[in-house]
Amino acid sequence: MSNHLKFYIDGAWVDPIEPRSIDVINPATEESAATISLGSAADVDRAVKAARAAFPASSRSSKAERIALLQRVVEAYKARYDDIAKAISMEMGAPSWLATKAQAATVSATPIR
Repeated sequence: MSNHLKFYIDGAWVDPIEPRSIDVINPATEESAATISLGSAADVDRAVKAARAAFPASSRSSKAERIALLQRVVEAYKARYDDIAKAISMEMGAPSWLATKAQAATVSATPIR
């Protein structure tokens, strides 16, 4: 079982302000696949504050810069493809072949223009 209790906010992994967790249950096995944090209103406020602070600079980025950023995201996704397919399979209870060949593949099938 994996444990993912932090949030990625303002460029850093941070602990929840009000720690509360829940198990993600694999519906195929009824076993816990991971433990995740439940965000509170305070966690949402912190994320929104960070997003608002980042907006002025990001809103002035060019189309080419935004495309380049999305391409880097896709490359990072591809580098973690097997991990993502495994997580999909565990979270949804999907057969590994389906998670690998179809569900995880939807991101790389979408062109960036």
